[in-house]
Amino acid sequence: MDDIAIATKNQAAIGEKVKAFRAARRMSLRALGDATGTTASFLSQLERGLSGVNISTLMRIAGALGISLTDLFDDASPPVGRVLRKDERPALPPAEGYRKMLLSRRPIRDMEVYIGEFDPGGSTGEKPYSHGDSQELFFVIRGEVELTLGEERHVLSSGDSIEYPSSVPHKTVNIGTETAEVIWMIAPPTSVADDLDKYLPRPGS
Repeated sequence: MDDIAIATKNQAAIGEKVKAFRAARRMSLRALGDATGTTASFLSQLERGLSGVNISTLMRIAGALGISLTDLFDDASPPVGRVLRKDERPALPPAEGYRKMLLSRRPIRDMEVYIGEFDPGGSTGEKPYSHGDSQELFFVIRGEVELTLGEERHVLSSGDSIEYPSSVPHKTVNIGTETAEVIWMIAPPTSVADDLDKYLPRPGS
């Protein structure tokens, strides 16, 4: 089945879907080609309905875009509002005293949003980390945390927020006596298609 090209009558519809999902991720033809072992010229022809594609290549394209293969065959128009239920949130592998979940439904578009929970003393890790070169907004929903930002240290309580470049090494620690809950908002997204594999279904989902 891998070698069977998609029927010609479906080429245009599939090409339009690929283009829409790629544009939503702000991913260039070259970047998608590099991620799938194809070329920008082939993908351009595919998006315009001028080239067929086999299932194995289409599966690689879907994986690089962070979608399922069926998303490319769904005839329904994508909804304007994309609901993500609480029990469906993809979660990063948990660390001791720290849990982080993705609030943005995949494929991620112009902004990615995460929610995190820190037990008392819990942190994002021993060392500060950085990612990409985007604008990051950090908001404390409840509790009290200390955010290390480069050489700076900021104590933030419920309702406080802070903005900073995601390229600056940062680390969060819960310095309070109750569970802290925070939100990260990052624009444009710094994750790439390959990073989506790090997200796991929530336990019980």
